[in-house]
Amino acid sequence: MGNDRLNKTSLLKQPLVQVAVFCIVMIGLQLLSTAGVVPNSVIYALGNTLIYAIVAIGFCLLLGYAGLASLGTAGFIGVGTYIAYYMMGQLELPFIVAFLATIIVSVILGVVVGFISLRIEGIYLAIMTLGLSETIRNLLIALKPTIKLELDKIKLFGTKVGDVGSYYLILAVFAVLMVLVANLINSPTGRAVIAMKNSTSAAQAMGISLMKYRLLAFVIATVFASIGGVLYMFHVRTITTATSSLLTLTTSLNILGAVIIGGAKSLWGSTFGILIIYGIQSIFLSRIDFFNKNPAFITMITGLLIILVVMFFPGGFAQIVLEIKTRIKGRRANKMLKQNIVKEGENNG
Repeated sequence: MGNDRLNKTSLLKQPLVQVAVFCIVMIGLQLLSTAGVVPNSVIYALGNTLIYAIVAIGFCLLLGYAGLASLGTAGFIGVGTYIAYYMMGQLELPFIVAFLATIIVSVILGVVVGFISLRIEGIYLAIMTLGLSETIRNLLIALKPTIKLELDKIKLFGTKVGDVGSYYLILAVFAVLMVLVANLINSPTGRAVIAMKNSTSAAQAMGISLMKYRLLAFVIATVFASIGGVLYMFHVRTITTATSSLLTLTTSLNILGAVIIGGAKSLWGSTFGILIIYGIQSIFLSRIDFFNKNPAFITMITGLLIILVVMFFPGGFAQIVLEIKTRIKGRRANKMLKQNIVKEGENNG
């Protein structure tokens, strides 16, 4: 029994198994929506939340594991949205072409930012990425105030895709990227990135190339943010670049807040943080008149959460879960110890 339980526990720690369980739950919710049990608006909101979760995964690697600050997330998302609009809407190319073009452009952009990060660090790096984000946003506004994709132009492998198809596509991309990053973190590359964060001088002494791994971290974060932009355009299909909060500092700060709340060193914690900031707001709070009339209260709640987490749980939600698990294991160990003492007493008696 003990071995079976140990095997099950170790199995659940595998990223592929965790993602598979998560996907089964999300697919189940979609099937319930098809059956009329769950409102379609909830599934639509979950699709949006998964898009932001993809962005948060890349940012988690950048901030939590590489220790690099960035406030340019919104601008990188904007790059993906515009490429998707231009490729699919104007050139009428399939989704896969827009997807690959986005990856190529975002890799170049990530390399440029990564090189800059070799010269500046900390708050100055965050300010630089914020300036880059604002530059991208104003460029997009100048190019096209409103970008829109017609439903009949959204094609995947030659087939038109509706809301259900876009939901499954977002879920599939999330699953693949989550597994890739989780395996990367557990690889020698991931350990090198963590060593770079803990001490750059020690990492260099061990022969770790700061340029290589900083570039890698920024490229991954930029690519994931741009992929989020493509999927957002695929799912939402209309963005007013001049007024949409998607391309503003608000989005960058929300992603940062989600990673802090969930745990900067936990991919699933960051996903949970996105659910707190975006999912609960769009699924539950948006249905309450008070929050619709007073949206500032939602921002206040998010700010209070960040303050409480930073003060009492610097590891975020992941730290809370870890402490609960530790206490449960401790109680089980104490219980087993007491049982063994009782049995030894009975045997000696």
